[in-house]
Amino acid sequence: MKEQDLRPDGEVMADERQRRFEEDLIDAYDEELEMEVDDRIIDGADGFTQEHREARKMYFRELFRLQGELVKLQDWIVQTGHRLVVIFEGRDAAGKGGAIKRITQRLNPRVCRVAALPVPNNRERTQWYFQRYVSHLPAGGEMVLFDHRWYNRAGVECVMNFCTDEE
Repeated sequence: MKEQDLRPDGEVMADERQRRFEEDLIDAYDEELEMEVDDRIIDGADGFTQEHREARKMYFRELFRLQGELVKLQDWIVQTGHRLVVIFEGRDAAGKGGAIKRITQRLNPRVCRVAALPVPNNRERTQWYFQRYVSHLPAGGEMVLFDHRWYNRAGVECVMNFCTDEE
């Protein structure tokens, strides 16, 4: 990075950040194209119609735009010291993991992290419900994405015998 790319306070200028983001997107798009080629080799045939290709192209164009907005959000969180918690709720195979992957794909792991808690252990079963989550909450300038599995919900913990009605 060149000295003229920095503002007096040491921050990277917006156009330099945009340039780096665009380069990263091009790299990612190449990865997606490679995966598509791999899919064709595995399938043994070109099963992608022109309509499918156009839909995929539109999907990635919109994905990259939205990921750019997430990078702006991340920068704002860091600058202002705000905290952000996002909860992804749903059963297994509901698509939470894929959505979380796409969201975190372009974000700095020092700012954005994922908390996916396992089945509660014996000690956690005796705690207040919210105690399991307190240590995972973000500090200033951080964001945490909770992959809230079905077994983490208070109602389901009863059903799955992870807690009693009294607990």
